[in-house]
Amino acid sequence: MEKSVATSIFESLSSGVRLDAYRLLVKKGADGMVAGEIATALDIPPTNLSFHLKALTQAGMLTVMQEGRFQRYRANIPLMLDLIAYLTEECCAGHPEQCADLRSASRCSDAVLPTLASTRAQPKE
Repeated sequence: MEKSVATSIFESLSSGVRLDAYRLLVKKGADGMVAGEIATALDIPPTNLSFHLKALTQAGMLTVMQEGRFQRYRANIPLMLDLIAYLTEECCAGHPEQCADLRSASRCSDAVLPTLASTRAQPKE
């Protein structure tokens, strides 16, 4: 991932409304939600929400598909995981085994973090 992409993602999530919307859509997984359902769940007027959904979509954090009169939004989970990988790929100067204790103190699931063995085995460029 390029730094400019990561920066764009963080900018898109810097609003509390956008962060709430994204987390809600992550929870819904592949089913996603139509815009009206999101507005109701977050108790936000649909006109205000559309601005936030557009920003998340432009950053690539959401995908949107037209379903008749409605638009269904889904979280771009692969991009979220790419961002996590980008943030953690240089953990402990390329020696993630050094921060194993820090990982255990985190609430982040090991399933979404790079494995200690595979990270160590990758050659440095």
